[in-house]
Amino acid sequence: MVLNWCSIRRTAAGVVLAGALSATALGTGPVKAEEPEWQHAAALNGAPKYGPDAPHFDYVNPEAPIAGTVRLASRGGFDTFNILAQKGSIGPGILIIYESLMEPSLDEEDISAQYGVLADAVRYPKDYSWVEYRLNPDAKWHDGMPVTPEDVVWSFEKAIELDPQRKFYFQNVTKTEIVDDRVIRFTFDASGNRELPKIMGQLTVLPKHWWEGTDSKGEPRDISRATLEPPLGSGPYRIKDFTANRQVNYERVDDYWGKDLPIRVGTYNFDEIRYISFLDDAVQFEAFKGDQYDYHLERSSSQWAKRYNFPAVEDGRVVKEIFPDRSSGVMQGFFLNQRREKFQDPDVRRALNFAYDFETTNEIVSANLLKRVNSYFAGTELASSGLPEGKELEILEEVRGEVPPEVFTQEYTNPVGGNPQNVRANLREAVKLLRKAGYELKDRKMVDPDTGEQLSIEFLYRDKASERTLLPYAKNLESIGINPILRLVDTSQFINRVRSRDFDTVVLAIGQSLSPGNEQREYWGTTSADNPSSANYAGIKNPAIDKLINKVIFAEDRETLVAATHALDRVLLWNHYVVPQFYSDETRTARWNRFAHPEQMPEFSTGFPTIWWYDEELAAKTKAIK
Repeated sequence: MVLNWCSIRRTAAGVVLAGALSATALGTGPVKAEEPEWQHAAALNGAPKYGPDAPHFDYVNPEAPIAGTVRLASRGGFDTFNILAQKGSIGPGILIIYESLMEPSLDEEDISAQYGVLADAVRYPKDYSWVEYRLNPDAKWHDGMPVTPEDVVWSFEKAIELDPQRKFYFQNVTKTEIVDDRVIRFTFDASGNRELPKIMGQLTVLPKHWWEGTDSKGEPRDISRATLEPPLGSGPYRIKDFTANRQVNYERVDDYWGKDLPIRVGTYNFDEIRYISFLDDAVQFEAFKGDQYDYHLERSSSQWAKRYNFPAVEDGRVVKEIFPDRSSGVMQGFFLNQRREKFQDPDVRRALNFAYDFETTNEIVSANLLKRVNSYFAGTELASSGLPEGKELEILEEVRGEVPPEVFTQEYTNPVGGNPQNVRANLREAVKLLRKAGYELKDRKMVDPDTGEQLSIEFLYRDKASERTLLPYAKNLESIGINPILRLVDTSQFINRVRSRDFDTVVLAIGQSLSPGNEQREYWGTTSADNPSSANYAGIKNPAIDKLINKVIFAEDRETLVAATHALDRVLLWNHYVVPQFYSDETRTARWNRFAHPEQMPEFSTGFPTIWWYDEELAAKTKAIK
């Protein structure tokens, strides 16, 4: 259950915490016997961790001071604060001015558990055919107006009207209705989909009255268009000031309606959160070294190993810290566009994996700090391994005649390079596979014998740093007669070409939650293959994969969900849609030493800046922020 467009909001909140309360306790009166009871939280497996009397989440510091400023970096600039506009770049951090109906905690084994924010209760029947959310009567917009069911329904309708990705994600909703002055119902097109009620809790709610009003010039606002007018929110922060494409400052809302909620205790502890935008990685890091922002997330293993030798690190003013990453899985790799005829043969796709020498690149470029992606859910319990057995095998038997036979007989492994002997053997295997696919090696060129045309592959990328990985891969491809074309483009052209599917191959990453579900249709499902707004970059249209996705979505318990996900993962791997690259199961950070965080960090997030706080004593030693 994950969506790329909502990944920047990850803080749990609500009025009360877990455990099922009676309808009388949570409702305005008794419900009929056949109706489900209202509950303060929802979970896919078992009961949520926290009881109704819990004063706060275990991982926060309830005594954290409310003070100070934190400066964060963002990439690429921005020119709108409208999260639904389909043109423009959205201001970084904008979702902290809003609330959703429900949000997850960060330390539960059942990572699907969600707690009320704008909604103080939820209920749904045993067949999951609908869900109702009841709004917290205290929930208010920053102008003092109450959050209403009309706001929720309007936000949902505008989201699916204006955003194709959200329309696809919420496609199972057939009806929205206002039940009373606090309750909204969403009705679904099928029963048995356990995830649908929780998906609706992710909805970000916008103020209908503000968006349908007029701006300071008396002009009607338009939710479909980009705007830099600071929007009205209901969350813990509001926009204080900004400079387009450069910086946006958020200030804490003193009269924020939810600040005393038990699960808000110890969160959002900064008076101000400031985002500074950079267009270039090198410039950004120099700004960090020069104390122009506070917290740096290091994505490059090579840089982590080589560039942290400046004075502020050596004297302790900058602190390096690594956090284990258990919150998500990932498939990162060269996505091969099957809309191109040359990639429709799985032997061609597999050959390209044999030409990729991860081990040498990892050693030379990344100081051996990365791991090879070996799953579409790499780094999690959802990654398949060994041979299928038990419930996973039972699920795979239903598609046996529709999947590669290796699914049942071989464990999927990537080719291993790392030395000249292995690389040569892998390249020989790549040539065999290309010949099997009908190509011939003629005059050192891999050609189609019917047309005489050389097999060429354009690599589309937007970050020149990618060439550290691309160049050695291109060299290997050239050695077996393939013509690699490295195409560096600017960000806007990159986005447009990916959206229009105008590429041979592109390096992308698909993040995965620990509770996969409906989003798998968007990533790998036939219905999303021709949707330019989907994340089905490879153009996968495979009936067996569609069936396995449904097995994941309609899994009745965690055991079945894991087995179905293993089966889906295994079939995706053996179809060779992606040349897997690498991942890291830890988060590498550096920060100016002005901040503190809980001693025991939550298991599924580093939590910055949500549960961190400004430490006046450390700041005095390091130099306070101006």
